[in-house]
Amino acid sequence: MSGDPTVFATVLRRDLQVAMRQKSDVLMSLVFFVMVASLFPLAIGPETALLQRIAPGILWVGALLAAVLSLQRMFAGDHADGSLEQMVLSPTPLYVTVAAKTLAHWLVAGLPLVLVGPVLGLQFNLDPRSLGLLMLSLLLGTPVLSLVGGVGAALTLGVRGGGVLLALLILPLYVPVLIFGAGAVEADAAGLDPSGHLLLLGAMFVLSAFFAPWATTAALRISLE
Repeated sequence: MSGDPTVFATVLRRDLQVAMRQKSDVLMSLVFFVMVASLFPLAIGPETALLQRIAPGILWVGALLAAVLSLQRMFAGDHADGSLEQMVLSPTPLYVTVAAKTLAHWLVAGLPLVLVGPVLGLQFNLDPRSLGLLMLSLLLGTPVLSLVGGVGAALTLGVRGGGVLLALLILPLYVPVLIFGAGAVEADAAGLDPSGHLLLLGAMFVLSAFFAPWATTAALRISLE
């Protein structure tokens, strides 16, 4: 176990390097998020009050769907070249490898959504406080999308039509994150305290950070049998 931090850092660095060599795949989710968020103001028109009211839901739905688009790549490359089997057989606990790959996925697919979300919120005329809450809710919620999504990506690994099956499995589990993420911004806009929504998002993050890598590890072993 003493080498686990080194293995964690090695896997994380490797996945980030692979992602940087496949920039088109990385940018696809971000471009999708930008397109979804940008089309709504064009379709609805310049009515400020309406745009402000629907902004949290639209931005969070866009972020959620963008996260789903990137999930299949989490283990697919390693499965295709056989390195995933080597990771399973390695003396290093698979939990460590899974945790590193999940973090790499969030850094590549989740963190850009956190950074771009407030910029897109300007299209909806959100005030600085709402933009800050949006960014905070995305910062707490998008890691949950990667952690829980990793379980679905592992379960559907190598399955024909796995992308559709993955979406069907994961989207219902994403609903609470969507509700509380968008709800935090909406509650503040209504003059209510958003801290309850943020605390629930934080609780989901802590629980998923502890349990999801174990569940993903078990799902990978099942998929590779």
